Amino acid sequence: MNIIMFFLVGLLVHVVFFISIFDIYFTSPLVHGMTPQHVPLPPPAKRLVLFVADGLRADSLFKPDINGTSRAPYIRNIIKERGTWGVSHTRVPTESRPGHVALIAGFYEDVSAVAKGWKENPVEFDSVFNESRHTWCWGSPDILPMFAKGATGDHVYTYTYPAAMEDFASTDASKLDTWVFDEVKAFMNSARGNQTLLYKLHEEKNVFFLHLLGLDTNGHAHRPMSKEYLENIGLVDEGVAEMVSVFEEFFGYDGKTAYVFTADHGMTNWGSHGASHPSETLTPLVAWGAGLQTAQRAFTAQNYDDDYLKDWGLETYRRVDVNQADIAPLMSSLIGVPIPLNSVGVLPLQYLNNSQHFKAESLYANAIQILEQFKVKMTQKKETTLSFLFTPYQVLTDSKQMEFVRHTRELIQKGQFQDAINHCETVIAQALEGLSYYHTYDRFFLGSSVVLGFIGWTSYVVLVILKTHASLRKPPTSRDVVSGRGFQRVFICIGLVISLFLLLQSSPFTYYIYCLLPVPVWYFVYKEFGILVNLIRSIPSLPLSKCFGYFLLVMFGIELLVVSFFYRAMLTLGLITLGLWPFVSGLYRKAKSRSASWVLSCLCLAVFPLLPVVGRESNVNYVLCAGALTLFISCCYLCSSHGRKGLHMRDRRLFIGQMLQVLLCVYVLASTHSSLQMKQGLPLFNQLVSWATLVSSFFVPLLSSTRLFHRLLSILLSLICVYLVLSTGYEALFPPVLSWLMFVWINMEQEAIDTQSVSSRTELYSIDFAENIDLTRIRQLRLDDIRRSYFFVFFIIIAFFGTGNIASINSFDPASVYCFLTVFNPFIMGGLLMWKVLIPFVIVMCTFESVQVSTRLSSRSLFLIVLVISDLMALHFFFLVKDYGSWLDIGTSISHYVIVMSMTIFLMLLSVMTHILTSKRILIGQKMKMHFK
Repeated sequence: MNIIMFFLVGLLVHVVFFISIFDIYFTSPLVHGMTPQHVPLPPPAKRLVLFVADGLRADSLFKPDINGTSRAPYIRNIIKERGTWGVSHTRVPTESRPGHVALIAGFYEDVSAVAKGWKENPVEFDSVFNESRHTWCWGSPDILPMFAKGATGDHVYTYTYPAAMEDFASTDASKLDTWVFDEVKAFMNSARGNQTLLYKLHEEKNVFFLHLLGLDTNGHAHRPMSKEYLENIGLVDEGVAEMVSVFEEFFGYDGKTAYVFTADHGMTNWGSHGASHPSETLTPLVAWGAGLQTAQRAFTAQNYDDDYLKDWGLETYRRVDVNQADIAPLMSSLIGVPIPLNSVGVLPLQYLNNSQHFKAESLYANAIQILEQFKVKMTQKKETTLSFLFTPYQVLTDSKQMEFVRHTRELIQKGQFQDAINHCETVIAQALEGLSYYHTYDRFFLGSSVVLGFIGWTSYVVLVILKTHASLRKPPTSRDVVSGRGFQRVFICIGLVISLFLLLQSSPFTYYIYCLLPVPVWYFVYKEFGILVNLIRSIPSLPLSKCFGYFLLVMFGIELLVVSFFYRAMLTLGLITLGLWPFVSGLYRKAKSRSASWVLSCLCLAVFPLLPVVGRESNVNYVLCAGALTLFISCCYLCSSHGRKGLHMRDRRLFIGQMLQVLLCVYVLASTHSSLQMKQGLPLFNQLVSWATLVSSFFVPLLSSTRLFHRLLSILLSLICVYLVLSTGYEALFPPVLSWLMFVWINMEQEAIDTQSVSSRTELYSIDFAENIDLTRIRQLRLDDIRRSYFFVFFIIIAFFGTGNIASINSFDPASVYCFLTVFNPFIMGGLLMWKVLIPFVIVMCTFESVQVSTRLSSRSLFLIVLVISDLMALHFFFLVKDYGSWLDIGTSISHYVIVMSMTIFLMLLSVMTHILTSKRILIGQKMKMHFK
């Protein structure tokens, strides 16, 4: 298999392994074909008004200020006199779309759905809006369209402001909320003169949805403890009071309007959300009006794990906490519409002010609605599983379901409403467990197939390394050829049997890929089995102690990397250990100054994993220091190369131009930061410079010389310019310090190879990336190359986790992209942040390319070892994936596997990019010179 084919096959295999995790753990839980469940009793409310304050923390609303006065006096008065309150517990990811889906549709959106679409429905789902007679919505263009487009018929009406108003650089984002309140008032006033609209508004089962985005935008831009955020809470409180007056007056104070005030997610002190910090997952819930319980005093201590009640001054008022998905059945019950078909929420009865009969009937409808989902899920799994292999969920068999329906109806008819409620609560818990059981039914089967393929692929790569570099190859005999044909037929038969099994089970197309992939992989392992036999025979002649020592060190190193995904401080321990390498290997005696520089650079870089994740506090001074450090490194290089041949005037001018660009980028960041602080918006000049810097960074390095350090410096300057305008704090120092360590690594590897080699020394400054490789100088692999490959993987992990845990969405800070844009755009912002993450990657990749060239080893050889190390880590994380415990534990375990698999795929793709960055050159005014033909 040639190198191109091997690369493509490896890429395909890893893409399959990467996608498999979504089929195994992230398949959509939604099913269709259920029957809507109606409550046979009249509902207490004709209409519902839903206020969602996007990004509002529970403590920010409930906790009085330092003077003891409430920031939201109207809502606090409702808590004390007219309504029921509590905390709504959200789930990770604490983002706007999943939060609104949980509130309005009653289920927790899976990652596969979020990945397929942001503003529109990637999957069809039912919602309270869809079940209503009419719904009118006002608010953000990012949230409202997904509920309007998913509704059957044309009864969900949306009114949104232009997306350009969602500007993080705005003088005051509370204008978004003012717009909503003004539009609702104008709408109600216009309805008085429109008989058709007036008739619709006075019908039953109507919903009014007010989405208030100002708090979220102000929180991102100014932080939740800022004056802007806290004043916005007061504005929302006044707006809610005004809206209640508008609705009550419009409907003649008929007492048939229910009000629900809540939030989709909270926000951290540093202005981000997405993870599981209590400030993000605890949101307020206040409900009052028709059908809702009035304020209840608590005469005994309320049993909650937190100490918030005392801080909030609400310990004497009954607090009723709910899960976020429980709000959907509550709203449905109030206006008498069926609970959304895909809802997994449980009706919180303590919020209802109605008869026990109504509560029992409502909870019974809730139980049947969840049982309907369970039945559909069970039927689907039964139809796609051979009868003798199907194992039903024993707790809820068909007979037990029928018994529940009969017994509960009997209890309700006898008036034993509390017993009926208790029975419904038990069945709801069992049905939710059953839904999870059938949702994960194929998980072990698919996981086993993927692990088998993983082990086979890793084994094949190891055998290829041994075959190519261990002198274990031998010509095949005629007996081997005959045996190979026989086993080829065996593997074909195995593939046919697996295909037939999947066909009989009506399995999805992707199941064929996961289950059939191990067959050809293990066939190729078998073809190279002779290599393993020869290796076993040659064991007596191998330096066993040295091999075993390297094996233990690499295994320990891999475990260190795995642990570092959970504890970033382990990377500090790893860097300190790496700092000892010159002393352990004896290089210190030969290169004292370089060894000292290696130790010092390792210790400097070891500081970063100990610092808090980026995005918590902005500090432009760090960015100024990073710019100064970059200029100092560049000046040192230019001065050191002044006396050597090779740096032409053209290259010198290019470097000086790039250094001036660094200065310009530092100025752009500082002036943008200052402009936004003074609420003057993003200057157009700064925006143009930022985008020009990003675009030019891809081709400016191609104008420089292809000499090793010349090209590396040009790449570094271009990448750091982009990184500077994407930085907000100490992380701007990370690329210069990382580059320092990479520069020393190249020199140290040169010393190491010269120590082991008897051939003449090659000066690093004379190496040219673009020179054709002399195949006679390519050497075989040594044990020390395993160490080089491990260093590379370690540095890649450092590049990934050095300034924050990318596995947590919580490290996202929109302030990082303010030099490029301030109007909310998830795709452009996400792309810019992804490139920021990849810049340290590219620096390490270019260094690895330099190490390969300077140590005279083919790129394929080192890359295969890197592939084995990465795959061993990925396999480790595959076994660590959880589907139990807290939502955070589940999400974190899956994200770690996804990160390692993404890293492996990115390494393959970035190796092509870095090869172009280092070896190609654009000669302006001349024909482009292409190398490595």
